[in-house]
Amino acid sequence: MPKSLLEQLPEIVAQGRKEAEKILESLENRHRVTLQTREVVLPAKDSAAQDWITQQARTGQREVFAPGQRSLIEHPQAMLGDGATVDAQPWTNRLIYGDNLLAMAALLAGDEHTPSMRGKVDLIYIDPPFDSKADYRTKVTLPGVELEQKPTVIEQFAYSDTWSDGTASYLAMITPRLILMRELLADTGSIYVHLDWHVGHYVKIVMDEVFGKDNFINEIIWKRSEAHSDSNAFGAVHDVVYFYSKASSQIWNKQYVPYTDEYIDKQFKYRDESTGRRYRSADLSASGLSGGGYMYEWNKVTRIWRCPKTTMERYRDEGRLDYTGKGLVRYKYYLDEMPGLTVQTIWSDVSKIHHLADERVNYPTQKPEALVERIVKASSIEGSLVMDFFGGSGTTAAVAEKLGRRWITTDLGKPACMIMRKRLIDQDAKPFLYQAIGDYQVEAAKAMLGRDFRIGDLSHIVLSLYGALPLPPDVNPQRNLGHIAGMDFGARKGSKTLVLADSPNKLTGAATLKKAIAQRDNLMGGWDRVVVLGWNFEPSIGEAITALNDARLEVLVIPPDLMDRLKKKGGIDKLRGQVRFSSLQYLTIHPVVRGAPTPTLPQGGRESSQETLTVRLKNYVLLSPEAINLDDANRLKLQAVINQEPLALIEYWAVDPDYDGKVFRSVWQDYRGNTANDEDALRVVTQAVVSTPVKPGPRKVCVRVVDVFGFEAEVVATVGAA
Repeated sequence: MPKSLLEQLPEIVAQGRKEAEKILESLENRHRVTLQTREVVLPAKDSAAQDWITQQARTGQREVFAPGQRSLIEHPQAMLGDGATVDAQPWTNRLIYGDNLLAMAALLAGDEHTPSMRGKVDLIYIDPPFDSKADYRTKVTLPGVELEQKPTVIEQFAYSDTWSDGTASYLAMITPRLILMRELLADTGSIYVHLDWHVGHYVKIVMDEVFGKDNFINEIIWKRSEAHSDSNAFGAVHDVVYFYSKASSQIWNKQYVPYTDEYIDKQFKYRDESTGRRYRSADLSASGLSGGGYMYEWNKVTRIWRCPKTTMERYRDEGRLDYTGKGLVRYKYYLDEMPGLTVQTIWSDVSKIHHLADERVNYPTQKPEALVERIVKASSIEGSLVMDFFGGSGTTAAVAEKLGRRWITTDLGKPACMIMRKRLIDQDAKPFLYQAIGDYQVEAAKAMLGRDFRIGDLSHIVLSLYGALPLPPDVNPQRNLGHIAGMDFGARKGSKTLVLADSPNKLTGAATLKKAIAQRDNLMGGWDRVVVLGWNFEPSIGEAITALNDARLEVLVIPPDLMDRLKKKGGIDKLRGQVRFSSLQYLTIHPVVRGAPTPTLPQGGRESSQETLTVRLKNYVLLSPEAINLDDANRLKLQAVINQEPLALIEYWAVDPDYDGKVFRSVWQDYRGNTANDEDALRVVTQAVVSTPVKPGPRKVCVRVVDVFGFEAEVVATVGAA
């Protein structure tokens, strides 16, 4: 007979602790998980952005603007936890794409440039998925077409793992994450976990184990919808939010709600005779109270009072005393001095997001800003560090930004990260980093293959799944070269195809392609063609392929979820024949036009000059629509848009006028839905005029686009002096 969930809980928690402990033990490892900065986002609507850039340059922090310098990106902390200053570098908020377990591991580990965040976080709010039957399909609206996209393969595998064994697997997912969150919290920190009836009561038990029952503060009931009729039950109209502290004390700011007219009429029913101010009165006698009081005579009445006589005299002088017909003294509470009713554990005053609300971003589980704002105000102060590891629509980051808190948010879904990035740009957020998990495939391979894992092992797996056999060891020392199965080495019959599986530890670029071509032409007597399989690519890879103009070269993308799929399927043999290696997305632009320098008003006592760069999009090619999770009908609709208006697929694009080849610095952006540049909510503008400080000599301009499905493409153009 299978064990009940209650019987499984001790095992689940114990296993979660082991998983978390393994991650914590690895923090000192030389090969620990790291974060890679994909983009420094300087919202174009932020009028202070150029001043911010100028200020960094003046203070010597040129890493955001010039190659080879490193400090702001890799020292993103100035005040941590209780506000202690760690160094003089400014804090930069972060949006992280990837598995939150790996993101937490990286934040806990830190590196030689970024100290660990362990014990530095003031507030964590998470709103994890809690409905196993929820439909997380994404609707994509293109000109004249609406598509329904299922979750990406990575999201599907993560989600299917979460619910593969029902609630038990959900708890197995959440437990190690809660343990790592506790490690991140400061001693005065708090965590709020937002759930509903599906799993809330079970997660509460796990949190009692992780944080301690004595650190449970509140169960908050949020009435999220109005009454509705369910056929065989009472209408379900609320969620729950569990509030825990890490230790015995935590940051706490009492929150209030305004009095209702009914409450005012009932409670503040008196008016001061001299001023007309409304007030209510409270008994100052100590009768019925435990703990004693003060015995003395007041207004010819002798009894035990709540305050000493000197305080009573002060109240009298301030006009605070009121008297009953029997001469008993009472204290006046004036309405105009009262902040309102203190917030209790039932929140019925925060409504769900109206379909026409300005904050609505069309994300299925989006929570209202008012809900998160109350939590952030209650459990943090200005400058506090707030984290959300299930970022979703970005409400936590948006609220933290508005309230002057520092923030880090993560999500596994590319659509979610895109929505968050757009939302923050739209609200004129301060510059922030868009980061990803470094060496994700290596970490996944270690988890699956064990500590003896080597990069060559992963290359061997990739070659096998592509259908290639390894070349002999004497010509293949790195185990990353293979040939298409079925080759006859003795007779050299048929088409001869060499296959190179590049390492996940590096970016595949022009140098790798040239090496692959040389091996094709010379290794073992030569081959007819070569296929390069890569994990990560240099931004200029499209240009490199075009410049080589080699019909016997093919470049394909290794599925980023490959290790997850291997783990899920149980090995290479079960996955063979099911893996699709897709082509790269490709972007082209018109030649960049560099305008003549123009003088600007002095800034900080120094003359400065600006120049303009005019960038125009030319074409966007989605080479692998088959890699998108669409059914046949939706794929036909997509193909029609691709044929007619390929630039309509672009969701977001940005320009870095001085790309250093390492970190993309987004100083200009446009995205669908931004009507500041035009009135078309379904298309981006296709031209950018970027104003930037004058720079002598050529400039390397990088343009990055992200399409409606989350695929990225970049192009780098070198433009000479105007």
